[in-house]
Amino acid sequence: MASSEIDRVRALLASRPRPTGLAERRERLDWLGSLSTLPQDVRAEPAEAGGVPAEWTVTPGADPGRVLLFLHGGGYVSGSLASHRVMVAQAGREAGARTLALAYRLAPEHPFPAALEDALAAYSFLLASGVEPGRICLAGESAGGGLALATLVRLREAGTPMPACLWCASPWTDLAMTGASIDARDAVDPIIHRGYLEDLAAAYLNGADPGGPLVSPLHADLRDLPPTLIQVGSAETLLDDSVRLARALAAADVAVTLAVWPHMIHAWHLFHQQLREGRDSLAQAGRFVRAHTREA
Repeated sequence: MASSEIDRVRALLASRPRPTGLAERRERLDWLGSLSTLPQDVRAEPAEAGGVPAEWTVTPGADPGRVLLFLHGGGYVSGSLASHRVMVAQAGREAGARTLALAYRLAPEHPFPAALEDALAAYSFLLASGVEPGRICLAGESAGGGLALATLVRLREAGTPMPACLWCASPWTDLAMTGASIDARDAVDPIIHRGYLEDLAAAYLNGADPGGPLVSPLHADLRDLPPTLIQVGSAETLLDDSVRLARALAAADVAVTLAVWPHMIHAWHLFHQQLREGRDSLAQAGRFVRAHTREA
């Protein structure tokens, strides 16, 4: 049975349905982030990563040489440093790492490949700053998970040293939306539905092929990518994006861990202060990052 905590999160989401306007949708996601409180021992500092606005968060005991580079969710059209700040800080605490969250450019003002260019610039910034690639975890939630995977594909193609690992939370990896769960889980996922995804994809793609490997990295050549943790909820319409990604990575001989969290909805990590499974999933991600990033 689902816990009462996830039922309360569902009720919270139902109390403020997603609006139709772009500005209002962006504000709603920031509002969801504001429901959690940044702990007093977290230090948040504005930054610029290769010309892209960003933010460092540091918790006590964080290894300064270990970095979690995080790409937020929001369907490429919303999401911000504010919306994911508390979640990212907690992920960094669990990983024993500094976090660098990226405010990549959003569609429709900046469609593909703007977000990908920004992610690549931020990774190059870390390398130029002296951070060892073997001490970096690239991470992303929802659209940010697909963006992180596309970033790795481009890094491999360019011959750039890879980060130590990849963490994807509820990743959106197929903008052609061919996964069966998009319809099969529609009645149980309170956040993501086909019509909404179609609007997001149209804004981001701006005429690009929805099956292209850099917008739908499920269909990319995934060889030689670093160890990957995929976390997804069983109640998500995007469940099949994760299940198929794990299968594709395994077929490409990539070390992959697929963790399906029963009853969890899309982006449940955002609610970790209200939801035990949110805290536990961030702890799992932290253990993964610690295990794959080298000690100094």
